[in-house]
Amino acid sequence: MRAWPASRCAGDITTLSALPKLAAKILITVLIGGFLGATLVRLAPGFGVDEEELDARLSHRSIQAMRDTQDGDGNLFIFYFRYLNRLLHGDLGNSQTLQRPVLQLVAERLPETLKSVALGLALGWSAGFLLAVAIVMSRAWYLDLAGSLLVGVLLCLPAAVLALLFVLAQAPSRLLLGLVVFPKIFRYSRNLLARSSALPHVLTARAKGLGNLHVLVWHILPTAAPQLLALLGVTVSVAFTASIPMEALCDMPGIGQLAWKAALGRDVALLVNLTMIVTLVTLVANSVSDMVGKSFLVSEA
Repeated sequence: MRAWPASRCAGDITTLSALPKLAAKILITVLIGGFLGATLVRLAPGFGVDEEELDARLSHRSIQAMRDTQDGDGNLFIFYFRYLNRLLHGDLGNSQTLQRPVLQLVAERLPETLKSVALGLALGWSAGFLLAVAIVMSRAWYLDLAGSLLVGVLLCLPAAVLALLFVLAQAPSRLLLGLVVFPKIFRYSRNLLARSSALPHVLTARAKGLGNLHVLVWHILPTAAPQLLALLGVTVSVAFTASIPMEALCDMPGIGQLAWKAALGRDVALLVNLTMIVTLVTLVANSVSDMVGKSFLVSEA
C-alpha cells in the first residue's frame, strides 16, 4: 500500500484548513461589493428617472404607477435587504430595462463571456509564456528586445482602444482578450523564469551538461510554479474585467453588453447582480490560485 509523503499530506491539510476562512472572506467581500455597487447606482445623477415617462400617450395615473414600482429602489437599505432576501430563495429580481428575470439574462450571457475569457487566456498564455521560455532558454538579446517592444506597445493601449481597432479592422473580437493578457503574462513570466534560471542548482545542472528542456522541466518550472499559479489567477480577473468593454464596444452578447445596457437604463437590480458576479469571479480566481500556490510551496518544502 502506497504511503503519501509527509509534505504532500501537510499541503493537503493546509489547503483544507484554509477553506472556511476563504469562503467567509469571499462571502463578506461579495456582499460588501454588491452594497457598494447599489450605493453608486443610487447616488448617480438621474437615478429614478424613467425615459418611458416622457411618452405623451401615458396618463398621469400610469406615470404614477411606474413611479410607485421604483419606490423600493429609492431607499438603498430597503432595496438591498429585499435583494438579499430574494437571493436566498434563488431569485435575482427582474430587469427594468429588458423586462426579463435577471437570472435568465445572466444564464444566457455568462457562457458567452466565459468562452471569450477562456479563449483569451489560452491565446495569451500560449503566446506570452512560450515567448518568455524561448527568450530565457535561448538568451537571444534581439528576441528579448522585439518582445519587449511589442509588449510596451500593447501596454500603452487600453482595452477599449484595442476593441475599437478590432471593430475598424473587422477582426475576430474574441482574440482581443489574448492581446490584453499577453503582455502581462510575458513580462512576469520572463522575469520569473530568468530569476529561476540564475539559481545555483540550475547553474549546476547546466554545468553538468543537461539539455535546455531537461533543465526547464525539472529545475526551472518547479521553482517558478507557485508564482505562475498566482499569475494565472490574476490573469483570469484581468481577462474577465477586460471582456466588459470589449463586449460592449464590439456588440457581443455577453455580460459586458448586458452591463452597458444596465448602466444606460440605471437598472439597479441588474447592475447589482453583475457587480456581484464580477466580484465573485475575481475573488475566487485569485483566492484559489493563491491557495494552490501556498499548498504547492508546503508540499515542496
